[in-house]
Amino acid sequence: MPGWAHRCEQVFTGSLADIELVKRIAMQVQADLAIIGPEGPLAAGYVDALGSCGVPAFGPSRKLAQIESSKSWARHLLDRHGIPGNPEYRVFETNHDLQRYMEELGSFVVKPDGLTGGKGVQVFGEHLHSIDEAVEYAEAVLHKLQKVQVEERLEGEEFSLQTITDGETVIHCPLVQDHKRAFDGDQGPNTGGMGSYSFADFSLPFLEKADVNQAQLINERVIDALSRETAEPYRGVLYGGFMATGSGVRLIEYNARFGDPEALNVLPLLDTDFVELCLATSRGELARVDRAFASRATVCKYVVPAAYPDASPPGVRIATPSVDAGLEDLRWFWAACNEDDEGVSLTSSRSGAFVGIGDSVAEAYVVAERAAVELEQRNPGKVRHRADVGSSDVIAKRIAHMNSLRGACG
Repeated sequence: MPGWAHRCEQVFTGSLADIELVKRIAMQVQADLAIIGPEGPLAAGYVDALGSCGVPAFGPSRKLAQIESSKSWARHLLDRHGIPGNPEYRVFETNHDLQRYMEELGSFVVKPDGLTGGKGVQVFGEHLHSIDEAVEYAEAVLHKLQKVQVEERLEGEEFSLQTITDGETVIHCPLVQDHKRAFDGDQGPNTGGMGSYSFADFSLPFLEKADVNQAQLINERVIDALSRETAEPYRGVLYGGFMATGSGVRLIEYNARFGDPEALNVLPLLDTDFVELCLATSRGELARVDRAFASRATVCKYVVPAAYPDASPPGVRIATPSVDAGLEDLRWFWAACNEDDEGVSLTSSRSGAFVGIGDSVAEAYVVAERAAVELEQRNPGKVRHRADVGSSDVIAKRIAHMNSLRGACG
């Protein structure tokens, strides 16, 4: 069965908050490179700590990781350097004027100023059903984090641009659109991501060329601003979550690492050795690496416990995917499962993802959907997936939505 533990010579367990343990392990195994995935270790300063041991790391330093760990810091960075893309927003450190500003915006979102695993943002009209409820939530965030951000609610289509950089050279990955809602038809609560898709031309059909150029330029200018502001090169991935609106592209937020599930769309298309790419990035030598992505489309579908995102009974056993290792156009990526001598069991989080690859999104959809359905049939009542991720109907609705917004603003 595929899984990271089976591919490792040694496996270590411990707290992600224990930086000294990570340093000791890196020295013990004489690590040549550390590739840091989650946002928590980046915000905690893993890159700085490993650097002090002489171990190069793929990812930004603690100071630079503020682009994700502090939403207000990211917004202010764009303002200070005259970079377009911010919506209307205010950062509050007290509740003074909080209600008045919400009423002034009319439609808004409330964002904690910190890491919340992608689940802290509350949208007025969806999660918050009155101004009083919104003020109550914002005050609770203030009490916990001392800062809360209120922004105008944007209308449009979200998309993700992941840019690999060593602070000088940039590699823009193919654009991806994620599906956050738990159920088909974009219904239910937000999740960590139920699936995503990308097109063979590296754009998305509801975007215009000017939208793509604007998102790439914003990422490039932010990378430059980060270097000038901190006197450190940003090395790793700068992930921009953008909204295409009727009047241009707006920045929703930044992540300081690869997106989940968006990385699952783009990395299988990478024609460059990934470890070589990461090592060159960590050393500031990205320009010397040949880099390219295959011009193919992808559809990623997460398979999740039946109750997800609600808590699931512990220890539910599942039959594992029967993925043909020789099938070039299908990938299976394990996520939050446990394994012991009796097999694989579910947790309450996402179980794993199928990625279909094809010359078109329609082809990739068929590959991923067939695999996800087969796994559900092997585990009746235990797991589910969103059948509409990457479907032609969903994509047509995205195109029509943007056309209507552009027409209204034209």
